[in-house]
Amino acid sequence: MVRIAVSGHRGLPEETVVLIEGAVRQALEEYGPGVTGLSCLADGADQIFARAVLDLGGVLEVVIPAEEYRDGLPGECRAAYDELLGRAVRTHRLRFGESTSESHMTASARMLEDADVLFAVWDGQPARGYGGTADVVAEARRREVPVRVIWPDSARRD
Repeated sequence: MVRIAVSGHRGLPEETVVLIEGAVRQALEEYGPGVTGLSCLADGADQIFARAVLDLGGVLEVVIPAEEYRDGLPGECRAAYDELLGRAVRTHRLRFGESTSESHMTASARMLEDADVLFAVWDGQPARGYGGTADVVAEARRREVPVRVIWPDSARRD
């Protein structure tokens, strides 16, 4: 069973969400239904990926960066977070209290420990803050975890 971690942008415009959904599903289909997806379930790419993994017959493992992680997510994304978390076959909870850049990067590194590949929903730009997608991609490459960048031509960030 292939284990795929995800890192990607948040706060995506709706037209980009549609493009990313299609691209993620297409990439996952290449691996077949026996995929384990590793995600922190943040809004944006993480939730798009997690839903696609489940819809295509895979299983989901979640890494929760901090006790207060859910509270830091946008309100409109919390119901999806709760639903996806409830469908996870395994949950890894890190011991951070506050949801910070450090806890997020630690969670990403934790996912990379178990991943065969990283799906990076990434525009190729530097991280906007520590622990962003560019940092996770750099860490994956340092660990020699293969990185698959997913960013359709018409996609854009806010």
